[in-house]
Amino acid sequence: MFLPFFESLRHHGVPVSLREFLAFLEALDHGLATYDVDGFYYIARTTMVKNETHLDRFDRAFAHSFKGIEDIPAKAVVDALDLPEDWLRKLAEKHLSAAEKAEIEALGGFEKLMETLRERLKEQQGRHQGGSKWVGTAGTSPFGAYGYNPEGVRIGQHESRHQRAVKVWDKRDFRDLDDQREIGTRTIKVALKRLRQWARTGAADELDLDHTIRATAEHGYLDVKTRPERRNAVRVLLFLDVGGSMDPYVQLVEELFSAARTEFKHLEHFYFHNCLYEGVWRDNKRRWNAQTPTWDVINKFGPGYKCIFVGDASMSPYEVAIPGGANEYWNEESGETWLRRVATHWPDLLWINPSNEAHWQYTQSNHMIREIIGADRMVPLTLSGLTRGMKVLN
Repeated sequence: MFLPFFESLRHHGVPVSLREFLAFLEALDHGLATYDVDGFYYIARTTMVKNETHLDRFDRAFAHSFKGIEDIPAKAVVDALDLPEDWLRKLAEKHLSAAEKAEIEALGGFEKLMETLRERLKEQQGRHQGGSKWVGTAGTSPFGAYGYNPEGVRIGQHESRHQRAVKVWDKRDFRDLDDQREIGTRTIKVALKRLRQWARTGAADELDLDHTIRATAEHGYLDVKTRPERRNAVRVLLFLDVGGSMDPYVQLVEELFSAARTEFKHLEHFYFHNCLYEGVWRDNKRRWNAQTPTWDVINKFGPGYKCIFVGDASMSPYEVAIPGGANEYWNEESGETWLRRVATHWPDLLWINPSNEAHWQYTQSNHMIREIIGADRMVPLTLSGLTRGMKVLN
């Protein structure tokens, strides 16, 4: 019965293998997710998703395969309710508080509730809106959706409103995460974590378990050994393009900047406009009277830094190719000259482009910059793009 689910996973781009699908079936056969939608979801995801970038695709395939519970006709609900009484009771025990259980018992008990639902579904014909008896919506009947009753059975409602339903017949929605989507701060952090350069720094205050065991065995008494804590020692120099064609990407770049400041202890940043020239700045309000000469940045930060540019690389070709091509002032040397200098000084260089990768081929300046720094060193600002970029820098 799960073959359509397997086909849906393949259709949505989840690279699930037959071996993984069989492991999923074996887990169900051992009763690891019996009558538990959440448990079933996590068992399926654990056994058939190998990469976090496929979580969104899995969720869409899951929703496609198991949607429609809210549209089950009355007869099907009656048939579904013909389940073992012990299962229904266990389900109620799982989802109800002690106070709710006592209230249901006072009103006739769980058996009476389920029995009444069966009888009412047999009597009712068609959809019912409002009221206090029939299975429908917006009423006070114990059965239906978007109403209120202290001992209700929710049928066909998108979400809980009063958290008082005994049995929930809802479709479950799960978080989106896809390696082709534009991303937020949390997922950016996930990608940036791949850029690591571990070093042990600081005081020796972390327990070294292996050496402690070895020293204790050799000396015959407890000999505790410590070592410096391991920290991410990677150093990042960030150049951020601002203004003009970058305005639509302000929020996305802000999220990248926020994630980078959280993730990297050693982070320096500067701003530029369109292309790199003889001056950069740290404060956009003082860009004309407090610029830092690019030569000073090159001399101050050594080749050990990871150099990352963030910009859409969309500008007039003259801004890259010739002196005086900048659109705001007369630059003494071309942008290409400066880009080649930094590419030589910082061999670990990456350009993150927030624009759609499919559009890069239509921008001449994009071609020119990729030729200068290396085509594989420009990546899109997506989860998969950042993953590729971190591999380039490593």
